[in-house]
Amino acid sequence: MSLTIKCVDLFCGCGGMSLGFEASGFNIVAGIDNWKAAIRVYEKNFDHPIIEKDLMDVEGAAELIAGYTPDLIIGGPPCQDFSTAGFQDESRGRAILSICYSQIVSLVHPKYFVMENVATIRNTKSFQSAIANFRAAGYGLTQMVLDAAYCGVPQTRKRMFVVGALGASDGFLDEELKCNLAQKPMSIHDYLGDSLGIDYYFRVPTNYNRRGVFSVHEPSMTIRAVDRPIPKGYKGHPNDPVPVAEVRCLTPKERSYIQTFPESFQFIGGKSDINSMIGNAVPVNLAKYVGSALMRYIISEESRENDESN
Repeated sequence: MSLTIKCVDLFCGCGGMSLGFEASGFNIVAGIDNWKAAIRVYEKNFDHPIIEKDLMDVEGAAELIAGYTPDLIIGGPPCQDFSTAGFQDESRGRAILSICYSQIVSLVHPKYFVMENVATIRNTKSFQSAIANFRAAGYGLTQMVLDAAYCGVPQTRKRMFVVGALGASDGFLDEELKCNLAQKPMSIHDYLGDSLGIDYYFRVPTNYNRRGVFSVHEPSMTIRAVDRPIPKGYKGHPNDPVPVAEVRCLTPKERSYIQTFPESFQFIGGKSDINSMIGNAVPVNLAKYVGSALMRYIISEESRENDESN
């Protein structure tokens, strides 16, 4: 069965979610964000429009989005205030964006939505407020933390996905999300082979009690929005597999590969912005994994409804 399902990507950044959902068969009709640097990259890599809009203007955003009559809204509201790599303080400004997202979805009222965020968001009042908004708008919800390394991404990266469908039962997508998880985590070498030309690389640890040297034969640690050289103060760690003097850091482009962006994807702009885009993006293949599960569910539901009407 062939379906055309129109989708709008909110807080789209440079387009990881858009690429993944396109690859799983959805028709992305627009991206919306307020980050100028990411908008320029999105424009360079997609044919559909990208609109600059402050999504804290809930009513204005909802009116704009409704004009596209989307069947599906997807998005990953900026998560730095929830992240274990960030402040873990939901009193800061970005925490409200998850609530704004839920309000926009509730006003536009598409048949489906997908919201992505860091796993720790589930412990916050902001998340509970967003969930309450979704429920009040009539959505059945699947809530699941997925590790990208089991979803076709060579990286340990745990993310919360909330998927909603109007009138569905809670947990409606649970089995589809679970059924194709890999048996073991994907390593960098599994995904990229020998193309990086290295066996080991350096990633600056959050503190020097942790190792900084990693093998390409294991999943990458979570890609972060920073690009730091090997610090002079790092003298090595007992668990480093080789001496730090023998390795290098990954380049931004190499980190984009680990985020499963294709080689053809073009990043432009300043170094800091590019690193932020790459580190904050939803891995393309993780988005594709979730999108494919939702597409299978939609096709199944459409088929069932057609059978019942005949």
